[in-house]
Order: sequence, then C-alpha cells, then structure tokens
Amino acid sequence: MFTRKAPRIAYIMKMYPRFSETFIVNEILSHQKAGVNVDIFSLRKPVDGRFHEMLSSIQSAVTYIPENPLSGEKLWKLIQKGTLHYPQQWNTLQESQYSNANEISQAFMLADIIRDRKITHLHAHFATTATTVARLAALMTGISYTFTAHAKDIFHSSVVESDFSNKLEYAQAAITISDFNYTYIKQHYGESASRLQRVYNGLFLNEFVYEQPKKISKTIISVSRLVTKKGISFLIDACFRLRKKGVDFQCLIIGDGPLKEQLQNEISTKNLDEFVILLGEKTQMEVKQLVKNSAVFAAPCIIAEDGNRDGLPTVLLEAMALGTPCISTNVTGIPEVIKDHVTGLLISEKNSLQLSNAIERLLNDDNLGMTLSKNARKLIEKEFDIDKNTKILRCIMNNQYAIEKNNTTKKNQPEVYCA
Repeated sequence: MFTRKAPRIAYIMKMYPRFSETFIVNEILSHQKAGVNVDIFSLRKPVDGRFHEMLSSIQSAVTYIPENPLSGEKLWKLIQKGTLHYPQQWNTLQESQYSNANEISQAFMLADIIRDRKITHLHAHFATTATTVARLAALMTGISYTFTAHAKDIFHSSVVESDFSNKLEYAQAAITISDFNYTYIKQHYGESASRLQRVYNGLFLNEFVYEQPKKISKTIISVSRLVTKKGISFLIDACFRLRKKGVDFQCLIIGDGPLKEQLQNEISTKNLDEFVILLGEKTQMEVKQLVKNSAVFAAPCIIAEDGNRDGLPTVLLEAMALGTPCISTNVTGIPEVIKDHVTGLLISEKNSLQLSNAIERLLNDDNLGMTLSKNARKLIEKEFDIDKNTKILRCIMNNQYAIEKNNTTKKNQPEVYCA
C-alpha cells in the first residue's frame, strides 16, 4: 500500500507491441490489474505481422511519437513553448551528446505530451533508444524516470559505457532482471549504479496451470526467435546425435527469425526433416498446449560473438511453470532458475554432446523429470509471480521501497521490498 498518491506512470518503448516481448505486456497488465493505468508511448510503429491475444486486454491506448526529426523551425517552436513551463529545457540540450537528431526531437515531443497529461514518472524498457528519450524528456520536465535493462542493452558490443553510466546516474532507480546482470552492472559502473535493483520478470501464474510431465511423450520442444543467441543450431546437432544412436523422438521448434532458412538447411543436410520441424510462430495458447504435451523443453542459449545473449528467457519460465522438464545453459541469469538436477538440467553453452545426453536422459527417466518439474514450479511460484514483482516496481517508481541490508540469503544483492 502506498502512503501517498501514486504517480501517473508512462511506459516508453522503442517499438510496441513486439511479438517477442510478452514480459512488457505482462507488466502493464499487472499494473492495470492493480488499478494503475499506464500511458504507453512507442518510438516506432510495430512491424510484426502477428500479436499476442492478451494485447486486447490492455485498456491504455498507445501514442506513437513521430519518428522523423523535426525541422529546425518546428523544433525551435516546441522548445520555445516548453521553456515557458520548463526553463531547464535549455540545459537538457547539453546532456544530449549521445543522442541523435531523431531522439532529441522525440524527447521534446514527449515532454510536450507529458505536460499536457500531467504524467509524473517515466519508465523505459531497454537501456537504448527508449531510455535515451525518456531520460531527456525527464530532464526537460523535471520529473523522474526509471528504466529496466535486460541483456542486449547491457552486453552487446555496441553499448557505449559512458552513455549507460549517465543513464544509471540520472535515473531515480534502474532495474535489471537477474542477479547476474546486477553483479555485472555493479562491477562495471560502480557508484553510477548505486540505485540499481534486481526485479525478476513475472508470469500470471493462474494462466500457466501446472501439469505433470507426459510420460508417453517423446517430443522435444523449443520456443525462440531464430537468432544466433538462442543456440538452435546446437539443438539440431544434438538431434542428429540422438538419431545416430537410434533414439526415438520428434523435435518441434516454434518461432521465426532471420536464421530460418539457414536452420532449415542444417536440418535437411543432416537428414532430419522427419524428426526436426520448424513450426513458425504460434499463438500463446498454441504454444502452451504444445509445451504441455512435450517431454522436454530445450533452451540451448549461447553468447554470440557480438556479446548478444539472453537475460532470462520468458519462455523458459513459462515452460517451468507449466511442468515440462527443462534443459538450458549456464549463460547469464539462467542458472538462477535452472539449478542443475534440482529444477532442470544445466549444460555448457555450445555443447551439443551434453545437450543430446541431457535430452536422452529426460526422455528415459520419468522419475527425474517428475522431480525437476515439481521443483521448478515451486521456484516459479516463489520468485516469478508477476503481481508481487510489479508491486515492487511501483514502489521503486514511487520512490517508496526499502532494502533489507541484513538479508542472510546468498543472493548477490539485498532483498528489495515495499516500505
């Protein structure tokens, strides 16, 4: 419970909605469930051809900020108008050294809307363009901002560390979604990250009804965008090893992406067309049913050459919640949920031999699968309840959170709770 009036929150995203970013939709829906209406701003119009059905439950309209930089005359008029209310807009221009013309224009347009709607706090997802615009608009208007850093925006080779440091330093607080990320940012950015907090993404647990693993199933399933960091090539090679040993299985891969043709060629070259099938994109309801009916969920995530990697895949959390035994790799925050031989099987990245052995074991050992399944669901219920986690987010946004400094757990950071 807040002890003072909660802020009017606006969410800033580079592109909304995106088919792969269900965690943002979950977050907004949870705020909405708690009676908090979130203003939604997108800096790009969506390009995905399909959208999740849960988007229809979001009550807030989306405001798309025009992408093209304002002409000199239009920008000047917007600055003059804004300066009547916020003289500090002039100073903000000195803070835009890492921003391009489009981001500066969008920040001024966003600031104008913020004033009209009486928005009091901005929250951005991903520490890239969305946070750049949110930070500038917040500086212009004098309101607070927070942002959530996920993975690519932390680890990719394109990250400008001085820019990231500025965003951390000026934010009311910064959030990241795993202990691994938290430790990395703390070590790399020092005092600038003094207000960093770890808050896990979450699930609506009532929408992911637990079922015991299907003993008769020989299906391996994976759900991901078809990009390098998902490691699907290693899954295909693991399936090739299983076929050479005569193991009976079918592997279904849900998702689409730029590597689709390359992956299909790998499947055909290894004569796996009957056994490994690229299903393309599916609705969330279809994905749930396919995952429930599978014996193994595989998430062979890797660190790409450019540093890109997953933070903590939402689909992995969903599979754990549904009860399907999971295999994943020791990348970033994944070992925080896949605890080897406790909540899943953990293997080394880029190791198709380990992956094939782990899959074969789960296909043959029903008792192990049952144990992993039950333990995984308990962990998800404890750490990934979306309503609990978004309550903490709102406390952080309202600057009414506390830190349990005497926490005796082995976590990398003290526990955060609502004051």
